[in-house]
Amino acid sequence: MTVGNISLACNLTDRTRAIYEGQVRPTGVDLNFLPYSVEEVFFRMLRYEEFDAAEMSMSSYMMTVDRENPDLIAIPVFPSRFFRHSCIFVNTNAGIEGPADLRGKKVGVPEYQMTSPLWIRGMLQHEYGVSPEEMHWYHGGEEEGGREEKLSVDLPTDVDLSSIEPDETLSAMLGRGDLDALLTARTPSSYSTSSVERLWQDYRSVERDYYKRTGFFPIMHTIVLRGDVYRDNPWLAQELTKVFTEAKEVGLDRLRDTSALQTSLPWQTYELESTVDLMGDNYWPYGVDANRSTLEAMTQYSYEQGLTNRKLSVEELFAPETVSEFKV
Repeated sequence: MTVGNISLACNLTDRTRAIYEGQVRPTGVDLNFLPYSVEEVFFRMLRYEEFDAAEMSMSSYMMTVDRENPDLIAIPVFPSRFFRHSCIFVNTNAGIEGPADLRGKKVGVPEYQMTSPLWIRGMLQHEYGVSPEEMHWYHGGEEEGGREEKLSVDLPTDVDLSSIEPDETLSAMLGRGDLDALLTARTPSSYSTSSVERLWQDYRSVERDYYKRTGFFPIMHTIVLRGDVYRDNPWLAQELTKVFTEAKEVGLDRLRDTSALQTSLPWQTYELESTVDLMGDNYWPYGVDANRSTLEAMTQYSYEQGLTNRKLSVEELFAPETVSEFKV
């Protein structure tokens, strides 16, 4: 028996392309892969639960677990990971030379509850002693006016968060100096001007040192199933975990193919070998056990920053069938 027309809204990357192209297929599932941008997927899934399964912001998902609304359940698949030291942009006239200089500054975020700012705030607090309440926060559209939080936030009273005007954008405000800094997943268009630069110019070295000390390769996204879909077919959780894992391995194998470059990056092979030398062959792991310390950090940051009312356990985040693995 095949479960028909299961919709999966997901970003198309080298980790998911094999599913989209049909090179790997879940057993017993007629899967409809919808290659949408993550902003669209998150909005439509969190607001309207439109898809049977979807890529999801890890920070937003943790908030739904704390609130039990919307009704979602994740599998331990992490299609997006990103070191975020490169994602702190500053106005060159703001006098920000290092993390400590962010104290007292006006800092923009597209959404306060996004995963990238969650990681950056956690890193600033735990690595540099700069806590969220020491900055003045502004949220809104990065390149388009009127963006709102996809999930409402109820922050501690000592966190100062304001909305920018609906006809303003964070990128333009940073460029003009109305904001001193911007924490964001996407490089702002104002970065192309002389008034905006990264906090860390040599961010690769900073991020590699961070990994050596912490072991964290920050998780950005997971995969969720709508609650009713999971309850009707609980075996889908394990089946989708298997197919995403296989698709990721197909993508990583392509990077190892030196007969022809699989991307347009001239030194792709050098970067791959450098990554493996630092992080090991399994540098992009799925599963709970291989990611436990990273997930523990995320649940801690979410609680510390007031996004969840309690520190969630790692186990309650994922479908029980996927927390442990069978052995042969």
